[in-house]
Amino acid sequence: MLSHSVVEGSLPYRFRVLWDEIAAIGRDPGSGGYLRYALGAAELALRDWFREQARRRGLAVTEDGNGNLLARWGDPDAVDAVLVGSHFDSVPHGGGYDGPLGIVSAFLAVDELRAAGVTPTRPVVVAAFVEEEGARFGVPCLGSRLLTGAIEVDRAAGLRDAAGVSFAEALGQAPVGARPDLLAGFSSFVELHVEQGRALVERDAPVAVAEAIWPHGRWRFDVHGEANHAGTTRMADRRDPMLTYAFTVLAANKEARLRGAHATVGRVRVEPNATNAVPSTVTGWLDARAADQETLDALVEAVAAKAAERARRDGTEVRVTEESATPLVTFDDRLGTRLARLLAAPVLPTAAGHDAGVLAGHLPTAMLFVRNPTGVSHSPAETATDADCAAGVTALARVLTELTR
Repeated sequence: MLSHSVVEGSLPYRFRVLWDEIAAIGRDPGSGGYLRYALGAAELALRDWFREQARRRGLAVTEDGNGNLLARWGDPDAVDAVLVGSHFDSVPHGGGYDGPLGIVSAFLAVDELRAAGVTPTRPVVVAAFVEEEGARFGVPCLGSRLLTGAIEVDRAAGLRDAAGVSFAEALGQAPVGARPDLLAGFSSFVELHVEQGRALVERDAPVAVAEAIWPHGRWRFDVHGEANHAGTTRMADRRDPMLTYAFTVLAANKEARLRGAHATVGRVRVEPNATNAVPSTVTGWLDARAADQETLDALVEAVAAKAAERARRDGTEVRVTEESATPLVTFDDRLGTRLARLLAAPVLPTAAGHDAGVLAGHLPTAMLFVRNPTGVSHSPAETATDADCAAGVTALARVLTELTR
């Protein structure tokens, strides 16, 4: 909602007008969070919004065959464009700013350059990547992984959501996979994102430049036991996979704390999922992150070993499957240093994954963070002030001016 304290026509005002156009899309009235699943109704509505924003600005929109949208300002034949943008999708009941802020800011940064009379010698391409969170099809940064060839096309096409719909079916076609021809046309990529922590609050700064992304991944733990009656099965006779899995969750917490790493179990599936039945199968997903690969590997190995040890005691079986893994990403040092000096901004690492982390292996990449006063992300409590968002737009416009000369 527009604040009476915001001056009409100012950048915070223009940000809020644009933000209000998309802010309610996908919001769940019950939780206040967002349900913007990749290629679902809410995200499709936002993709239409993206096309309309591009049309208003005279930008040509194309798709890369993998679900990623690209809106181009400038010479269609130039091969040194600056790529900028983020994603629309969210985790279940997630925050409003994670992803869309980067796309809204990119369009507004284009407006700022035009208002200043800047005619970039290099084109600017605003991107909206598909399935960054992995909340629907299970693999994070799916769109950027496909674009760069980091995931096999057949595997991506066959990924299915909870309702059994495949990614190819939701997309309306089989994804085309790697597009080296498209990547060769970009000179750099900059992603603006709301901060997922409180470092900028502590530094009293509205904007920062990213330094690196911790290595991280997702591992599925399938624990198999024996379904039986909760009332008539003696405790000594049970082969209960829930006991094994509960122990695994506690082990993940302990091992992560011992190593200064992060381990989270936020999703679990139980069969037959009946109150009065011992489960037959428990499947859970471990999200693990650490400052370096050695620590991450040791963490996951320790958790898997503890799970296997407990399974032997419980008479159950456990299988661990790596579903995704992203190594340590160090953003382009020369580009990051250049932007930090340009903006006089602090430089921060992050433990969160982003499309920028995938693209960093293929072209010079940088990230900007906008202050989040709560420090909370992937939650309805995630927020940013209009003034800080405007500061982010100003910073991004300065970056684009610098990079498109």
